[in-house]
Amino acid sequence: MWQDRRTAEDCDAWKKDGHEKMLHEKTGLVVDPYFSASKLRWPLDNVTQLRVRADRGEVAAGTIDSFLLWKLTAGVSHKTDVSNASRTQLMNIETGLWDDDLLKFFSVPSGILPEICDSSGVFGETKGLSILPDGIPITGIAGDQQAALFGQTCFQEGDAKCTFGTGSFLLINSGQRMLRSKSGLLTTAAWRLKGDEKITYALEGGAFICGAAVQFLRDQLGFIEESRDVEKLATQVKDTEGVEFVPALTGLGAPYWDPFARGTISGLTRGTTRAHLARATLEAMALQNTEILLAMKEDLGQSLRSVRVDGGAAANGLLMQLQADYLGVDVVRPKMIETTSAGAAYLAGLGAGLFGSLEEIKRIWKTDRTNRSKMSDEDRAERLKRWQLAVRRARLTS
Repeated sequence: MWQDRRTAEDCDAWKKDGHEKMLHEKTGLVVDPYFSASKLRWPLDNVTQLRVRADRGEVAAGTIDSFLLWKLTAGVSHKTDVSNASRTQLMNIETGLWDDDLLKFFSVPSGILPEICDSSGVFGETKGLSILPDGIPITGIAGDQQAALFGQTCFQEGDAKCTFGTGSFLLINSGQRMLRSKSGLLTTAAWRLKGDEKITYALEGGAFICGAAVQFLRDQLGFIEESRDVEKLATQVKDTEGVEFVPALTGLGAPYWDPFARGTISGLTRGTTRAHLARATLEAMALQNTEILLAMKEDLGQSLRSVRVDGGAAANGLLMQLQADYLGVDVVRPKMIETTSAGAAYLAGLGAGLFGSLEEIKRIWKTDRTNRSKMSDEDRAERLKRWQLAVRRARLTS
């Protein structure tokens, strides 16, 4: 999965050898084991006879969407969409095609990869399944975060969303402008709709550990019985009293991209309680996103109007208020917070002709709650300063 870090040393070597610029220019991505290319190379190099079998055409590879499509169609369709392909680090971000130079660099044979298609359209039909009849068209595919952006109806340039899942991911629609980040963000294909010739792009920043930090409190430390209990525990104190939790449990994502950073808990005193650590966890989840937003503002040259939120942790009222306070913009939660699923459904509806336009989809989206910042600019800057000091300490452990 994406949190697998076994190729971290390979990625570090490629950066030291000066390959980072070429890879960034071609893919819009940074060199990190987060992406698929190094993960594809690893089994080809380490599993006996796998590369030989790949050269013989006996192996297929792809992201989870292409695996599911293969299974749903009884092996007839080996395809993916432009958004998933853009995250493999093997697709040229400008052309929307597999790139020969990248395939050679990562030693991945092109024959094992799926065909890159639009995000909406007919990918194949169900076949040979015990749970579904044959012949049902499969008409939408998108990457997890791109689907959430679409499900939040962020169709206009400048629209942004943040998904709170295992990690947290903030994306902003940049339209058909392929912005090259200078602040540690990713340039990604958001989608390409049926009938469109050009890709819609987005800037993305992700923190690897978000909801997983709450799982850490629950499973490793035994602080809570269920994840939702963290809000009740955190509200028992007014602040963290100086406690900082940097949840770099699998390294740091944007804007640092440090796979060797390690999680730290600092600022402990004899008066520190479980409640302080619970609140520090929620504050860390929000502060990580704040750093990503600041990087986005730097790349865009403009401030965001608001951020739409989704994912399981978006139901946490304290976290949403902290996020609004630290971002300094409105945080808008829709009635449907599982917007990744909604985005996939909207794309499928477009592909099947159930929706005639994006405007039809926008009429479905409804606001549930808006959190507005209650923090002054001065207090916000001071809080971020303390957080960044804690991050530096986490990076010193790498």
